[in-house]
Amino acid sequence: MPELSKKYYVYMILTVTNKLYCGYTDDIERRYSLHCSGKGAKFTRANKPLKLVYTQEFDSKQAAQKEEYRIKHLSRLEKEKLIEL
Repeated sequence: MPELSKKYYVYMILTVTNKLYCGYTDDIERRYSLHCSGKGAKFTRANKPLKLVYTQEFDSKQAAQKEEYRIKHLSRLEKEKLIEL
C-alpha cells in the first residue's frame, strides 16, 4: 500500500473579540485544541477562540506558509469574503 503524502493546512479562527487569527499546521484538530486550551499562539491566549471558520489543504508546507502569508496581508473585508462570514 503506497504511503500517503503529508498534508498541511491554512486555517482561520474567529475569536470571541471578533478578531481573525490565521495560521498553518499539519493537524487542524490538534492545533485548534491547543488554541482553545490556551496553549496555542500568544494571540489566541489573549483572544479566546470562538470557532474555526476557514481551512484550506495543501500538499506542501511551503505552499501552506505562502498562503498563510498572503492571507495575513489581506484586509479584514478581504478575509471575510474569503471565509464568507
